[in-house]
Formats: sequence, structure tokens, C-alpha cells
Amino acid sequence: MTTESDIAIKVQGLAKSFGDVQAVTTVAFEVNSGELFGFLGPNGAGKTTTINMLTGLARPDAGTIHIGGIDCTRKPRAAQHLIGVVPDESNLYPELSGFDNLCFCAALYGMGKTERQARATELLEAFDLTKAAGRKFGGYSKGMKRRLTIAAGIIHRPRILFLDEPTTGIDVASARQLRQMIKALHNQGTTIFLTTHYIEEAERLCDRIAFIMSGRIVRIDTVANLVQPLREKHVMQISCPNDVNNLSTQLGKEFPDQAFSSPEPGLIQVEAATPIHVGPLVRFLEDRGAEVAEARRIRPSLEDVFVQITGVGADVMRTEKEKKGGAQ
Repeated sequence: MTTESDIAIKVQGLAKSFGDVQAVTTVAFEVNSGELFGFLGPNGAGKTTTINMLTGLARPDAGTIHIGGIDCTRKPRAAQHLIGVVPDESNLYPELSGFDNLCFCAALYGMGKTERQARATELLEAFDLTKAAGRKFGGYSKGMKRRLTIAAGIIHRPRILFLDEPTTGIDVASARQLRQMIKALHNQGTTIFLTTHYIEEAERLCDRIAFIMSGRIVRIDTVANLVQPLREKHVMQISCPNDVNNLSTQLGKEFPDQAFSSPEPGLIQVEAATPIHVGPLVRFLEDRGAEVAEARRIRPSLEDVFVQITGVGADVMRTEKEKKGGAQ
């Protein structure tokens, strides 16, 4: 049973509006200590507004926020010593070196000179940035900038870390390296609140996930529980360059226990409550002159759950974010 001391973040009835726009409406959730909690939703869903209220950058119109057991509702910055914040765009100084940026951030938390220099050196090594320690931050690659920004966010060893879109706009190798670092921080016991537009990233990293739409939490659960209902279904995709809409209709009449759809041109998707036998389907299609290029079984993912719950395609989320940050 979870006790109050096991809860790192507790939010109740959180609301925030900007003029006539209600950005967040009665949001409530808890994040357990040591948990990696994902916060997913399309642009304009209320993610940034929520994280700004949690980190003290915005005051809620209503509701309560407790961070590490501290009531931050009236004093938004009362728990600043407990948290680290990594924004979606770097807040470090381009004219300072990587080492000096880390030392400056450490000084803001009251760390003495010897301690902050030792901690900066430690993090530069851990984040594979030792060779770039003396270079100006403005000359770093996007991946290096993200790594140093995360290092700055944990310079004071926070118990709770807020990561806002950590891998957006960086190359695949850097994104993979960052995910490994996030996993390592999680394994060390850091509580992590993660927002991301990459649903496969959330599925890979998170213990639990909250979906937010139009300022409201629409679902919170573990990744396993979210995906399980879909995985109880059997799904197959058949690649067929013919008129698949017409073929899907014919298939539905011939195999009434299975559901057929065409999610994209040249593709037939089959869903059933029992295992799907591909042979009869392929024979039926070929007997009608169709050319079957491929038939493969599909394992439903968190992306399928997200689309089902929100009605927003994962590709739409990625495209929206990459317009701002560049392709990953």
C-alpha cells in the first residue's frame, strides 16, 4: 500500500486558464517515489502548462501541488531544492564552456567551489563530454547540448527530475544515448516526470503513463495495463496493391468473425478474438485476382492505445514537434 512518504508528486484539482482559454482543467495524479512517469498528449493538450505549474514557473488558478511532501500551492518554489528541471529548449549560456555552465548552475544551488568543480567534472565524464568541457556551449551539437542540459538539471542531485521532450530534434545515436542515461538515473532511484512526443520512447522507458487531452487527464495506468486489452486481440496486416477497400468488404462477408479495415492504401488489417489463419485469407484474395505481397502478425503497441484513446495519430504528434525542433 502506497503511503504519503512514498509519493513524490501529488496533484489535485489543478486548473489554469489564459484569458478565455482553459489550458488545464481539474487535473489530478500522483507520482510515486522512484517512478518514471510519462505525460503524453498532442500540442495544446496542457502538458507544458502542467509542468510549468509543477516546477514553479506558473501559478495554478485552482488545485493543490505537493512535491516531496511539501505544499507548493501558495509557495511554488518551496521544493526547488528537491527538483531538477530540463526544459525542451536549453537554458544554458552559449558563451560559457560546458564546464563553466555546470559550475554556474551548481553555484545557484549554493554548492561551494571545490564541490561544484568536482561535480561538474564527474558529470562531464558520465555524459561523455570531457573532451568538450572547455569548448563554448554554443558550438556543441544538438545531442551534446541536450546531454549537458540534463547534466545541469541534476548538478545538485535532485530527488525529482522533470524532463521535457529530452530527445526531440537530435540524431538517432544521441537519442539512444540519452535514453540510456535516463534509464540509469531511474535505476539510481531518481523520480522522473517525462513528457515526450515519441510514444515508442514512453513505452520503452516509463512505469506508468498519463494521457492528457484538452487540459484533462483521460487515462492513467501502467504500460502493461494500457496495452493488455489490445493484446488480447489478434491482428494481422496483409499487403495487397489491389483495391483493398472493395476486397475488405468481400472479406468481411466471407469471414464474419473477423473485422477488416484498410488503414492505408494497399493494406488490409484483420482483427479477431481468436488466432487468425492466414492461408484461407490469402487463398480467398488470390482467387479474386489479388496479389498478396506480404502477410504479417502485428503486436499492438502503446501507439495503438494512444490513437484509440485520443484519436490523434502518433505521426501527427511527431510531425508537430519536429516542425519546431527538427527531425530526430
